[in-house]
Amino acid sequence: MTHIEPSTIPNAKRLLAAGFTAILAAGVGFGIRGGLFSTWAAEFNFTGAQLGAIGGAGFTSFCFGIMIGGVFVDKIGYGKLVVAAFALHVLSAFITFGATAGMDNATAYQFLFWGMFAFGAANGTLEAVANPLVATIFPQARNHYLNILHASWPLGMVFGGVIGWVLGGGFETGIWVGEVPVMVKFGWKGQLACYLLPTLAYGVMFLGQKFPKSAASAKGLRMGEMFKDVGLLSGAVVCFMLYLFFKGTLTPLLGGNVQLATLLSAGISLGLLAWIGAITKFSIGHWLLFVLFIIHAMVGAVELGTDGWIQNITGAILTPTQGKILFVFTSLLMFLLRFCAHFIETRIGLKPTGLLFVCSVLACLGLNLVSAVSTFGPALGALLVYAFGKTFFWPTMLAVTGDRFPRTGAIAMSLMGGVGMMSAGLIGGPGLGYAKDRFAAEALEKADAALYEEWKGEGAKSKFLSFEEVTAIDPARLEAAKAAAGAKKAEATGQAITAEQKALAATLTPAQQTAVDADITGNRNTLKVDSFIPATMAICFLLLSLYFKSIGGYRPLTIDEKH
Repeated sequence: MTHIEPSTIPNAKRLLAAGFTAILAAGVGFGIRGGLFSTWAAEFNFTGAQLGAIGGAGFTSFCFGIMIGGVFVDKIGYGKLVVAAFALHVLSAFITFGATAGMDNATAYQFLFWGMFAFGAANGTLEAVANPLVATIFPQARNHYLNILHASWPLGMVFGGVIGWVLGGGFETGIWVGEVPVMVKFGWKGQLACYLLPTLAYGVMFLGQKFPKSAASAKGLRMGEMFKDVGLLSGAVVCFMLYLFFKGTLTPLLGGNVQLATLLSAGISLGLLAWIGAITKFSIGHWLLFVLFIIHAMVGAVELGTDGWIQNITGAILTPTQGKILFVFTSLLMFLLRFCAHFIETRIGLKPTGLLFVCSVLACLGLNLVSAVSTFGPALGALLVYAFGKTFFWPTMLAVTGDRFPRTGAIAMSLMGGVGMMSAGLIGGPGLGYAKDRFAAEALEKADAALYEEWKGEGAKSKFLSFEEVTAIDPARLEAAKAAAGAKKAEATGQAITAEQKALAATLTPAQQTAVDADITGNRNTLKVDSFIPATMAICFLLLSLYFKSIGGYRPLTIDEKH
């Protein structure tokens, strides 16, 4: 194996392990919450768009944590940000647990939305610490160690998926009462509380540690100089995402006044862009960083946006338990593969942009394969292709930014991470939720127009950006039908089910089955549309690979080198 230069920082391994555990906590919480969408839909009558918005809140708030933290981390220190993240993680649990059975839709939505918002802000603050910290500690092998750092994300999702699988009711104890197995089952709050364990662990691991400074900070660069490569071009990408967020957030707070919300959001975003212009003396910024920001917005939408829905989608196509199992296996593959980035780069010879091109092709192929599956075996194979594709997107993009723009310190990496998460929250999560609602409704209307009129949800309007508003299938009725159909399918395939599930399977009606089939069609079409994003990314990475080849090849730059 090719030798990797050791770090000169004495506590490098302790800091890497602490950062690993911090992102692990984020992955555990994300994995558990992703498996609770169906539970929340049934309990609070949420539409797919509402669930997408709740999931999206964790992505958009991540943006604020990582952007604000990344801009000021060298000024206020890593330690203070770790304390803030720890407090937000604990606060998130208390806010989320405020949603209780029997609560009305609007109130429950607010508790879950803002609980997810606090959770995402904690995650973003942690990445504002971990990403530049690891890039600083290991400057000669950023891609390798950033991939190791972010291996904790899929590992966390494995733990989160297993927690949902075991505690959520899909695990046999081995004890039988007559012919019925005894199952372990926890409520959704009990499942969700489990992410507090790794939260406590990272708090202890970071306690009392000494943190190094980034190369830019050590050189004494001012904030304006660190922002120079970001400039107005990349700053405009950030500000556009912020505009979308503020518009969506302020509109309901202003009583649905879209015009006023638009005006205020535009004012905030343009004000921030003007501030970037002022501190950089109106530097345009580097075109390559602008392109990387655009691509990372696509990464956020296709990787994290899809991750937020994949358990729900595969669970609907197959069974909920199989969906959780698939999520666990594919996340485990991602965890293992992220330790192989250095091997791929040095032994196989794929530089970061070449690796990203191959991954984009595989992600596109994988999503199309998943959209066509009907049984567990092929679904596992298809999802493994998709998992390999998405494995290296996020950390390798951060490594490219750190390699090529060292003068930006923590700023460019943090802003780019924020753009990716904001895109996942504003485009990926809600967009896929809207697509599910729309395609399922269209499929049901095509199959049986009268049944669609009967099953249309009262007030279940689904809207996304400027796309046509659709009336979704009634969420509560659909989830009840899916539960009955899932029990029937589990029984037919010989899976162990409870007496309650047996009784439920017997209640399945033809109308319910028609609605479930329409929902499955909607899920398949959603994945096909989703695959256009990595297809576009593949073109971008191919062009970047050709660019680097034209200038002598890809390599990291030192802080004193010019592009």
